[in-house]
Amino acid sequence: MENLSVLFCGQGSQAPGMGKELCDNFASAREIFECGSDILGFDLQKTCFEGDEAALAPTAVAQPAIFAVSLAGYRVLERELGLAPFCVGGHSLGEYGALSAAGVWSMEDGFRVIKARAAAMERAAQSAGGVMFAIIGLDESTVERVCEETEGYVLPVNYNSPIQTVIAGENGPAEAAVQKFQELGAKAVKLGVASAFHTKLMQSAADEFCEAVRGIPYNRPALPFYSNRDGECMEDFGDLYGYLHAHMLSPVLFTRELMAMQRDGAALFVEVGPGKVVSGLVKRTLKGTKPISLENLSGVEKLKALLN
Repeated sequence: MENLSVLFCGQGSQAPGMGKELCDNFASAREIFECGSDILGFDLQKTCFEGDEAALAPTAVAQPAIFAVSLAGYRVLERELGLAPFCVGGHSLGEYGALSAAGVWSMEDGFRVIKARAAAMERAAQSAGGVMFAIIGLDESTVERVCEETEGYVLPVNYNSPIQTVIAGENGPAEAAVQKFQELGAKAVKLGVASAFHTKLMQSAADEFCEAVRGIPYNRPALPFYSNRDGECMEDFGDLYGYLHAHMLSPVLFTRELMAMQRDGAALFVEVGPGKVVSGLVKRTLKGTKPISLENLSGVEKLKALLN
């Protein structure tokens, strides 16, 4: 099979029933949920399969749940379909799934890391406030200029595609920027997250997270891992938790990351986790690509067809 890039989705992709088809049909997927439930202290299958949107929305639930569904999809791809990725990457939260899939942590330690991250970010969000909007229909340089010209704290944080950039910051400045974007003809969509992620408003969360995970061992990844921070294949893993501390406060250069993967030889892109958000970003960024979303049995069958 052509060089396969596996991409892990971020927060906001959660949806009721996510992961159920994979767990109902593959023991390797169920193992992920069972391990996660033991580490997290709540029933992941019940939460993901039976919980409504409100139950899945809190950061402390959404992040480990998406992480579990994403790893379940990766397990199916690797163990049931026998596919070996050319490289891995993720969007924001998705970096943790990508690192785990690449062997950086054991399954148990991966859940310990994501549990600590989710808890720290939820606590910070309760006090920090802030808001995020997806700006659709303008290029990134225009989004950057408007944010710079807006009084107060607001900046681009997720470079998702050539025509979609997410901004984040304090409520007033972010809403003022949105008004300017709308005057320029752009569409603005408020994201269903608890705070302004990937900004300085997450400083307390980054500090708390790194303190909590400092003693958890990690390995160098067994697969090429592409980073949100500079959009390139990451080589230096001497201080992974220092990197993840900075990652929580830094913009996500996802468009650049996708282009680097393609430049380096990736040809087929498969998204693991709930939804098809990342697949849509791939289509809009890398023209002519046909990404596959491995969120259910339909995605499994599409991949099987490619193998035959």
